Amino acid sequence: MIGMGAERKWLFALFFAAFVSLLLFISSISGFSASRAAFSSSPSVRRGPGYPPAFAYFISGGGGDGESVFRLMLAVYHPRNRYLLHIGAEGKDEERRKLAGLVRSVAVIRAFGNVDVVGKPDAMTYMGSSNIASVLHGAAILLKADGGWDWFVTLSALDYPLLTQDDLSHVFSSVPRDLNFIDHTSDLGWKEGQRIQPIVVDPGLYLARRAQIFHATEKRPTPDAFRVFTGSQWVILSRRFLEFCVLGWDNLPRTLLMYSNNVILPQEVYFHSVICNALEFKNTTVNSDLRYMIWDNPPKMDPLFLNTSDYNQMVQSGAAFARQFYKDNPVLDMIDEKILKRGRNRAAPGAWCTGRKSWWMDPCSQWGDVNVLKAGPEAKKFHESITSLLDDLNTQSNQCK
Repeated sequence: MIGMGAERKWLFALFFAAFVSLLLFISSISGFSASRAAFSSSPSVRRGPGYPPAFAYFISGGGGDGESVFRLMLAVYHPRNRYLLHIGAEGKDEERRKLAGLVRSVAVIRAFGNVDVVGKPDAMTYMGSSNIASVLHGAAILLKADGGWDWFVTLSALDYPLLTQDDLSHVFSSVPRDLNFIDHTSDLGWKEGQRIQPIVVDPGLYLARRAQIFHATEKRPTPDAFRVFTGSQWVILSRRFLEFCVLGWDNLPRTLLMYSNNVILPQEVYFHSVICNALEFKNTTVNSDLRYMIWDNPPKMDPLFLNTSDYNQMVQSGAAFARQFYKDNPVLDMIDEKILKRGRNRAAPGAWCTGRKSWWMDPCSQWGDVNVLKAGPEAKKFHESITSLLDDLNTQSNQCK
C-alpha cells in the first residue's frame, strides 16, 4: 500500500509536469503554425470602421469528424472571414490531409486563402485543461494570421448555423465591436463542490497519448483573490479581449490559466473568470452564447441531439447557431435547403456570389464585391434577439453578477 507521503509526492510530480507543460505552451504561443504557411488576404476584402465586421472561426472536431468540420465550414463560409480547422490528436494525419484537400478543392477558398487546417494537432481531453489550451492555441494562430477580424467564434463538429453569414454580419454591424458574447454567472451552485474545488491533472498536456484526467484525493478551497465565474463553453469574443488573454499584458490571464489548469471543464471557467475579473473588460459582457440548445431536466453533461422535430422551434429562436447534431442528420439538410440555400459540398451563398444557381453550377464559383451584404428573413429574428440582449446590457443588470 502506498503511504500518504508517497501519494502526495506522486501528485506533486503530476501537478509540476502539468504546470511546466502549460508554461511551455504559453511561452511558445506566438510560434504556432498551421498546415499552410501563406496567410494571405485578398486586396478586395475591406476591413475596419465603415465596413461589415469579420469573424475568425475556430472549428474543432475529433477523430472521424473531418467531413462534419468541412460541411460546417462551408455553411459559415464568407470571403471576409478567417477560418482555422482543427482535428484533435486522436484523429489520424490521413484525415487531416483529406480535410486540407477538401478545402483546396473549393475555388473561392483558393482565391481568398482564408481557411487553414492545423497540421500539428493538440490533444483534447474533454474534461481537462488541454481543451482550453487548444482554444487558446487556435486564437493565437488566428491573431497572428490575420489582423482584421473583429470577433472570435468557437464551434465544434456538432454545431450548425441558423442564419447566413450575410445575416450575421448585417446584424453585428450595429453591435459595438468591443462586446463579448459569453454566458456567465458567479452562482456556482453544485459546480463549486463538484468541478471547481476538486483538483485534477490533464495528462493531455504532457503525454503523447490521450488519457483520462487524474483526480487528487483532496480538494482546494474556492479562491478569494478573484471571483470564479462559470457558464457555457461556446463563446463569441472580441479581438481586443482575445489579445488580452493571449498576449497577456496583465498577469490576470496567466494567473487564471494556472488556476484553471487543475479545474474540471476549464473551458466553462477560464474566459468567464478572466473577463469578469478584468476591470478593462467586465463591462463588455453580453450574457448569452447565442446558441440554441435543448437540455434534459435536470441537465446532463451535454444538451440533447436535435432532429427534424426541433426545426421550427430552432428557426424561431433567434439564435445564431444550434447544437448538437448527429453527422448528416436530415435536419441539417433542411437548414441547408430552407435557410442557407446551400448545395452539397458548396459554400452557403451570399450577396458576394454572382454565378447562376443550377444543379450543375455553384453560384459562388463566381463572385463580385465581397464587402456587400444582403440580409435574409432570419436576420430579423436574430436582430430582435440582439436588440433585447443589448437593452439588458444598457441596464447592466446582467453583467458579471
